[in-house]
Amino acid sequence: METIISLVFLGFLLLVFIVILFSAIRIVREYERLVVFRLGRAIGQRGPGLVILIPFIDRAVKVDLREQYLEIPSQTCITRDNAPIAVDFLIYSKVVNPEFSVIQVQDFAGASQGIATTTLRAVVGDILLDDVLAKREQINQVLRQKLDEVTERWGVKVTSVEIREILPPREVQEAMNRQLSAERNRRATVIEADGKRQSSIMVAEGSKQAAILTAEGERQAAILKAEGFALALETIFKAAKGVDSKTMALQYLEALKALGASPATKFVFPMEFTQLLKPFMAFTEAASGDKGSSK
Repeated sequence: METIISLVFLGFLLLVFIVILFSAIRIVREYERLVVFRLGRAIGQRGPGLVILIPFIDRAVKVDLREQYLEIPSQTCITRDNAPIAVDFLIYSKVVNPEFSVIQVQDFAGASQGIATTTLRAVVGDILLDDVLAKREQINQVLRQKLDEVTERWGVKVTSVEIREILPPREVQEAMNRQLSAERNRRATVIEADGKRQSSIMVAEGSKQAAILTAEGERQAAILKAEGFALALETIFKAAKGVDSKTMALQYLEALKALGASPATKFVFPMEFTQLLKPFMAFTEAASGDKGSSK
């Protein structure tokens, strides 16, 4: 009986030793740290790797160093021009000082959400509605800077703030839709007018080129015609230079013969016509002289 009791007692002691051993040995991952408190006083951070604690004296709080995100639900904010808008966004942050994240703040997620909502209302309250809708990236930067100033004392770094959605009032949305439709119509009208202008320019340019080509063709034709006329005159002049006075006299006789064959009874000759008959008269006298000498 005593042996059984002894075995049970030894087994109990072994179980307690195993429990104490497991509570004293911790395996800390690369992205984790242990903030150790010894008798209630922080003695620093431990890890990564194997960490041995003093049972019943040391207490450890595990801290995750990976970047976390906090989803802030939709918040109603009033802009500078008194327009209510609904905004929801995400906060990305990571612990840079594990001790401060445990000692300086009790619930980092809850505290961050409260700071984020109040900061958002303060930032949006200083901006007009049009700027809130158009300058989302700028608002993200301002929110990140202001949140980072607050969370720095908690050992937490806010890496990014991203606004997911901004919902203006319904009447503002309808006005924006009408404005967008008007802008699209204006752009379509401008594009159509620009197309017509380009078409008119191209047609005018084509007409201009056609007129230029027509004028150039007429000019070339006139040049060729003038050159042909000059060539003809030159040919006639060369031929005329080869005609002697006897040939001209025969041409005059042929002309007189034609006049005599006409039914007219009166002929009017200009005074200059006698000058044309002089060669013929000289030729006739010469012929009479030749006949007289032969007798």
